[in-house]
Amino acid sequence: MATGPGYRVSFRRRREGKTDYQMRKALVTSKRPRLVVRGTLRHLNAQIVKAETTGDKVIVVAHSRELAKTYGWKGDCGNLPAAYLTGLLCGYRAISKGLKEAVLDVGLQAPSKGARVFATLKGFLDAKVYVPHDKEKLPQKERFSGQHIADYAKSLSGNPDVYQKRFSESLSKGLNPEQIPEHFSSVKEKIVYSFEKEKPLKVKEKKMPVKEKRLRRAAKPRSGKKRGEEEN
Repeated sequence: MATGPGYRVSFRRRREGKTDYQMRKALVTSKRPRLVVRGTLRHLNAQIVKAETTGDKVIVVAHSRELAKTYGWKGDCGNLPAAYLTGLLCGYRAISKGLKEAVLDVGLQAPSKGARVFATLKGFLDAKVYVPHDKEKLPQKERFSGQHIADYAKSLSGNPDVYQKRFSESLSKGLNPEQIPEHFSSVKEKIVYSFEKEKPLKVKEKKMPVKEKRLRRAAKPRSGKKRGEEEN
């Protein structure tokens, strides 16, 4: 262990590999809400967090479990398509809360090109929320739509044992891996439609013709006296 008068022990959360305080300071001083993306091997979680003097305040949350429970997603909840859909869901919820911009908080994750965190960001951006980003980091459509998974499944069609082992979870749910791009598109449409139908319809005010306005103004009595009332 390092010793000496100049040695300083790191903060506990930095020692545990949970918080990069230098990056967090830059994000907080930007005075924008943070799009916090965290994931495990099986799930992803996206949150909109706002820093306040009393602590962080979570404004919006979207979890990949919701894709299966609410929108009928049958694929893996920890892959690139699920990451994109989770970001899309989080983005629409942010719009419904009146948020128009945010900054990406990846924590201590390695910002690798095309990673799940950037697939989540791509979905968030497609919901029309502005986040400063580098377009080269975002995955291509064939990746976040699951086309690469379908191509891999087709390549294993000649080896049924490996095919069954690799895609046992999706097959048990009734989804063939070759159909993931189509299934992805249908779930995406459900998410978009669920938020589009909540928008109130703008009722256009019926414009009154100019002549009708003048007639109504002329019909109004100039005096507040009732008809038949005698003047003193």
